[in-house]
Amino acid sequence: MHSPHDPYVRVRGAREHNLQDVNVDIPRDTLTVFTGVSGSGKSSLAFGTIYAEAQRRYFESVAPYARRLIHQVGAPAVGEITGLPPAVSLEQRRSAPGARSSVGTVTTLSNSLRMLFSRAGEYPAGADRLDSDAFSPNTAAGACPECHGLGRIHRTDEELLVPDPSLSIREGAIAAWPGAWQGKNLRDVLDTLGYDVDRPWRELAAKDREWILFTDEQPVVTVHPVRDAGRIQRPYQGTYMSARRYVLHTFADTKSRTLRAKAERFLTSVPCPVCGGSRLRPEAMAVTFAGRTIAELAALPLSALAEVLAGAGAGGEETARVLTGDLLARIGTVTELGLGYLSLDRTAPTLSSGELQRLRLATQLRSGLFGVVYVLDEPSAGLHPADTESLLGVLGRLKEAGNSVFVVEHQMDVVRRADWLVDVGPLAGEHGGRVLHSGPPEGLAEVPESATRRFLFPGDGRGPAPVREPRTPTGWIRLSGVERHNVRGVDAAFPLGVFTAVTGVSGSGKSTLVGQVLAGVLADREAGEEAAGAGEQFCAAASGPEAVDRLVQVDQKPIGRTPRSNLATYTGLFDTVRKLFARTETARERGYTAGRFSFNVSGGRCETCQGEGFVSVELLFLPSTYAPCPDCHGARYNPETLEVTLRGLTVAQVLDLTVESAADFFSGTPTAERALTTLLDVGLGYLRLGQPATELSGGEAQRIKLASELQRTRRGHTVYLLDEPTTGLHPADVEVLMRQLHGLVDAHNTVVVVEHDMAVVAGADHVIDMGPGGGDRGGRIVATGTPQEVARAAESRTAPYLAKALRS
Repeated sequence: MHSPHDPYVRVRGAREHNLQDVNVDIPRDTLTVFTGVSGSGKSSLAFGTIYAEAQRRYFESVAPYARRLIHQVGAPAVGEITGLPPAVSLEQRRSAPGARSSVGTVTTLSNSLRMLFSRAGEYPAGADRLDSDAFSPNTAAGACPECHGLGRIHRTDEELLVPDPSLSIREGAIAAWPGAWQGKNLRDVLDTLGYDVDRPWRELAAKDREWILFTDEQPVVTVHPVRDAGRIQRPYQGTYMSARRYVLHTFADTKSRTLRAKAERFLTSVPCPVCGGSRLRPEAMAVTFAGRTIAELAALPLSALAEVLAGAGAGGEETARVLTGDLLARIGTVTELGLGYLSLDRTAPTLSSGELQRLRLATQLRSGLFGVVYVLDEPSAGLHPADTESLLGVLGRLKEAGNSVFVVEHQMDVVRRADWLVDVGPLAGEHGGRVLHSGPPEGLAEVPESATRRFLFPGDGRGPAPVREPRTPTGWIRLSGVERHNVRGVDAAFPLGVFTAVTGVSGSGKSTLVGQVLAGVLADREAGEEAAGAGEQFCAAASGPEAVDRLVQVDQKPIGRTPRSNLATYTGLFDTVRKLFARTETARERGYTAGRFSFNVSGGRCETCQGEGFVSVELLFLPSTYAPCPDCHGARYNPETLEVTLRGLTVAQVLDLTVESAADFFSGTPTAERALTTLLDVGLGYLRLGQPATELSGGEAQRIKLASELQRTRRGHTVYLLDEPTTGLHPADVEVLMRQLHGLVDAHNTVVVVEHDMAVVAGADHVIDMGPGGGDRGGRIVATGTPQEVARAAESRTAPYLAKALRS
């Protein structure tokens, strides 16, 4: 027995996922880092075992209602854990934030600012005091009634709706109208109402054009359609809808992405004329603090907001002093993490993944808890090496406050600063799941089978890597006058036929320049002469995109938002699997088609969970969670379907195979082999075929998309744009991925990556470094050239880290 004052968290017999009956002792009150290749089992140990057990104990300590749900949520497969304090987890969020989400809502700083205006604001004479809700654009009490709290409204005009006025209505002058029968119906209704649908649009009277496009009336008339030979068409009641009404209705209500995108082409977004873009009602905008409205304060960079609040709170009333003091302390944590350039009203979808991750971390750090275990999932993901320093400082303070900090991490600079290192491996999946080292980081030097060792000690008996000769560009894409977010008036040149890395601190404008402007220019080129796209809007001029035949943009957005989406369905591999099952003797005898083996349609699937394998469990006062289906226990299918086997495995067991195991199982089936080989090539051999999209990290989702792309036969010159493709990858896995990306360049394509991993940047042909800082202090190109040239740039914050990578 261990004493209650035992300073260790002791794990015995951990068998979660691929863990092989692991025993490990981890000291409390330390910064402990878990390392290992992707899929080795480090997250299964840190999150799936240690955090999951702490969560189970929490459920057990609360109401019987929650305890009743423990068997549904599931307990980790572990013999015993002793010495485990309460735990707080900060995983990477997979979901994309909505348009109403902002820096203020993510950090909850908006709540405090609204309270400040409600309790300590300067009200107009005779005005009633408002609740804090009245200062929120996301509540009925506060939102501007015209734009519903969005700050912008969508408008249209005649030029957008009728791009070619030489055409008649019958010839399709009103481009915004739908096609097929619905468009013919609107033309017939107009004809019945007495409008000339055969005269060129420009020759119609101005008042008629105005009514046709913009009326809010919806007259109903009896239409007598023109008879086609051989077709009987009876009169019917037709309702007229103006072009503007149709476009706005489609944009707001359609569930079809294609129809919404088409409607958006005929709309412009302008600041709301009622609230001027403030998103709030007039009575809230009449209240000020320090002479400014809440919208004006929310638009300031956090560092400037802190100065205003410090000045105003110093000599004010007690209420104002207390509320500004709280705000300043919480803003301080955010600015310490290098995010002082963000404003509270900056919408969350415009933030990079690194910025979002640190905002959530800052919110956790202000909670003031002590004596707990913080379990963090790659907090350095998406961080420039310069930002990692401030992150380490914050993690150190969290430990000094009396907490244990357990971090799953691939960034070697973070690993070197750990007090304790748990290295899991040696490889992924069934070849991993063992603890190779548990102790101070320097002890890993004595573990030859560790994949982490050679990256933690790069000088370990090896000379410097040979410098690769940079490839010669076959052409250039030149952008001039780029204007988007904090990128202002920038001229940029991207070489073709080479590997380009775009670097810079978080918020410097990398993703804006590559993911929005360059991608937009190339997408416009690919789409032809259609309506202006993202590139034309944000770039004064572009030359060179005509040399590109195809654009492939691979981002980190989820491949699906429910457990129904998975690796096998996304890559198309599951179509092959279902056909193989349908060809088995049992399936043919029973008349089962390939559809029987789909979990997305009724027939073969389990109807309790509708083929998801999971049911959503609603927890009172806690976020809902997914739990295995009580009937099929996660298999997704009904018992009859599971009686059909392919080489001894049911369809559920095939979905449970790892990519690596499936490659052996489907050896000799060319369509399956091709998909599985590309997944292995991008380092995803450890994932299960049926692994739900909700369990995949952003980096994994991106590599699945890349693998799907690599399967296709490629023609012509393709430009591949990737946003931080090494996120969530162990350095050994980065090497595997880089071989694939450099292989694309060797096959006469272009690869452009936004990247923070200096080992990747050091191996690039061309580097574009942005900065020098983030937000208003960034948005410029600081240095360009070969990695060696950029490493010598005096103004670049990337240069010293790149120089160090080139030396090692």
